[in-house]
Amino acid sequence: MTQITGADLFVKALKEEAVDTLFAYPGGQAIDLFNALYGEEEIDVILPRHEQGLIHAADGYARSTGKVGVCLVTSGPGATNLVTGIATANYDSVPLVCFTGQVPTYLIGNDAFQEVDIVGITRSICKYAVTVRKREDLAETIKKAFYIAKTGKPGVVVVDLPKDVQKAYGSDFYPKEIMVRGYKPSTSVHIKQLNKALDILNHASKPVFLVGGGVNIAHAKKEMTQLAELTGVPVITTIMGKGAIPTTNRLYVGNIGIHGSYAANSAISHCDVLFSIGTRFNDRITGKVEEFASNAKIIHIDVDAASISRNIDVDVPIVADAKQAICALLERAEPLNISAWTDEINRWKKQYPIDMGEAGLTPQMIIQSINELFQDAVIATDVGQNQLWATQFLDIDEKKQMLTSGGLGTMGYGFPAAIGAKLGNPHKDVIVISGDGGMQMNIQEMATAVVYELPVIICILNNGYLGNVRQWQEMFYERRYSSTCMRYRRGCETGCNKPDHCCPEYTPDFIALAESYGAKGIRVTKAEDIKTALRSAKQNTKTPTIIEFIIDREVNVMPIVPPGNFLGDMILGSAMTAT
Repeated sequence: MTQITGADLFVKALKEEAVDTLFAYPGGQAIDLFNALYGEEEIDVILPRHEQGLIHAADGYARSTGKVGVCLVTSGPGATNLVTGIATANYDSVPLVCFTGQVPTYLIGNDAFQEVDIVGITRSICKYAVTVRKREDLAETIKKAFYIAKTGKPGVVVVDLPKDVQKAYGSDFYPKEIMVRGYKPSTSVHIKQLNKALDILNHASKPVFLVGGGVNIAHAKKEMTQLAELTGVPVITTIMGKGAIPTTNRLYVGNIGIHGSYAANSAISHCDVLFSIGTRFNDRITGKVEEFASNAKIIHIDVDAASISRNIDVDVPIVADAKQAICALLERAEPLNISAWTDEINRWKKQYPIDMGEAGLTPQMIIQSINELFQDAVIATDVGQNQLWATQFLDIDEKKQMLTSGGLGTMGYGFPAAIGAKLGNPHKDVIVISGDGGMQMNIQEMATAVVYELPVIICILNNGYLGNVRQWQEMFYERRYSSTCMRYRRGCETGCNKPDHCCPEYTPDFIALAESYGAKGIRVTKAEDIKTALRSAKQNTKTPTIIEFIIDREVNVMPIVPPGNFLGDMILGSAMTAT
């Protein structure tokens, strides 16, 4: 066999794994890998401006394409700058393989320059992490990394590559298949358990499907829609499950949780069978656990056995891939006579819709304009109020996809994720919905979007606050606006809790900043200009466009379940009173 360096084998492995896009930032302990990539035409090497932006871009690429996202960084700070992105992707079951350079094996443990134990640091926030200590183990380790990342419950794999392993010569062999000892992801559906679940469903008078991100990860949107239509069972989603059936479908009720709709939260509280697929039942959706779906028998399908009965005790556990389970259900399910129940849910939807109901430039009007003007799109959100409004008002169907950080809630995620999504979906419109705070966390990636000619549309909902925390301070902390005002200057009153016309100008000027990068900037202050700005941005096909929407400074996300309360105890807001 031909003898090649470990760096050359790394490049060969990427090709064998059909990697067409690599998000990478060079450094001393990864320079041999970059040398091997020099002039490579089959792999598009993307150079972002920060490693955190890099991994969020790989995440957005993976979520939007269904492929494994791949990163390459150097040792030390290069590796540690990935940590937030690793946790972000792993919490949301995104398949990533992250390669990190490392000091030579003979220096490991000696506190060498830019040495960190990245495997030790990330072991608890990824699916698998390993340092390759022998050149002869390199091919098998890389093959294992891709296999583990994309099978079972997808996740992040970290592969640490010491410099001497990169430089060492060895076989050019790369395996086609691999068996990983002790790793056997579930691939089949336990039919006896499935039949038990169906028997409970068939005898229900008030059933609901609760659908989480697992259905989207399994690419089972079409099948989930068919199952809902076949049975006639209403569908409620978590934030990560939104889009599992079209949001315009008659059976879609809304999102569940702290900022869920009245109809969705009420349906969970009153149902007699809760058939959940692909959700972890985290605290953001359950509210007070003791009163969550307290009248219901609970069925839980999840690919991860550890997620079942961890937060909520269930009556029928089924460990299975969501798509395989749904397909098995489609072969056996039948229509249910539950019209009285669906009528009751529809009355709730009509009586208590999520509607900001305010004149002027509202987030609802902005997002509904995006719904109207963009039919084939990927929409990436940041985290905070902007994310919650997006999950409330975005219409998602088979042509539109929403990317968001659900499990970790990472500010700074939206913009770089959109860059990755645009690279993976060049013919789709890609839109960012961000707050002014989150946008500044990775705003340096504007340079990445400009140099790679990515016409991403960035919608900044600027209220001059870290809005989600400010809302909690207003509602539950007596308006003590501590460290949430983004207009604060040294000369401001320390106890200020009310925006005023005398407040300092906002820093930065997003329009001037966009233009300094070579991008386009538009500021919108009136509702009648929303669609004009969006159309103008859509016509800008070579550079990104920032649209800064100046919204009310103290606008809130409603409804809200106060902390510690059960889902049925919601503060609706003045615009959501009964009609």
